[in-house]
Amino acid sequence: MTELPRIPLAAVIGSPIAHSRSPILHGYWLKRYGIKGFYIPMDVAQADLATVLRTMPKMGFVGANVTIPHKEAILQIADVISDRAALIGAANTLIFRKDGKIQADNTDGAGFIANLRQKAPHWVPSAGPAAVFGAGGAARAVIAALIEVGVPEIRLANRTRARADALRSDFGAKVHVHEWVQADAMIDGAATVVNTTSLGMTGKPDLVLPLGSLSSHALVTDLVYTPLKTQFLIEAEERGATVVDGLGMLLHQAAPGFERWFGLRPEVDDATRAAVLSA
Repeated sequence: MTELPRIPLAAVIGSPIAHSRSPILHGYWLKRYGIKGFYIPMDVAQADLATVLRTMPKMGFVGANVTIPHKEAILQIADVISDRAALIGAANTLIFRKDGKIQADNTDGAGFIANLRQKAPHWVPSAGPAAVFGAGGAARAVIAALIEVGVPEIRLANRTRARADALRSDFGAKVHVHEWVQADAMIDGAATVVNTTSLGMTGKPDLVLPLGSLSSHALVTDLVYTPLKTQFLIEAEERGATVVDGLGMLLHQAAPGFERWFGLRPEVDDATRAAVLSA
């Protein structure tokens, strides 16, 4: 009897996690490329996180995605942390290495930039300042990525000023903190405008910002993808701006992990997008 190779397993870990579209996405890629593997959602409490992660490799898991509320806590558990995960202060992708170590990385920023380049190929990062709303983990990944690709200035606002000040301290002189009520001034002259908050998400209040100073040449993007086109994006589009929804970031940030776990770089295309939207 021929011994079958061990089937690779991967997961997305969070709490809650039932809403995640990651299992749909990875399941689609596994089927599309004919790979014998599985990707499942796992609702894990904070108190159990370390125990679960140390046990998973023994069960056949080769890696995992990590989402709210564990993205920061994972850095206290991982044995090897990438430079970008350390800079951002959070990780979303884990690799269970053959030497027994847990390796943590953050692909959110790369996914964010890849989405903009795919959906707005004429976007020039160096064309002007970026106005970023929100100062959570997603904002940290976005700011690090924008600085890396050459955005000259980051204008940052958060409803809680102290969190924005903390990001200014971590990322340096390119970050300029504004009061939340100064949104109009932040957007004036901005080449890129980003919502990293959950405002506008289904079940949450809309992100209400004055867009009178928004340039028709600006690129406006929202990390929210439920609904696909938020009221914020609708209003920006009505003013002539180029808008990019947040679904592509989810797709692109997932591709590096899939490649590391299952040995093949998946294509992020219209068929992938349609598969996730139709589920």
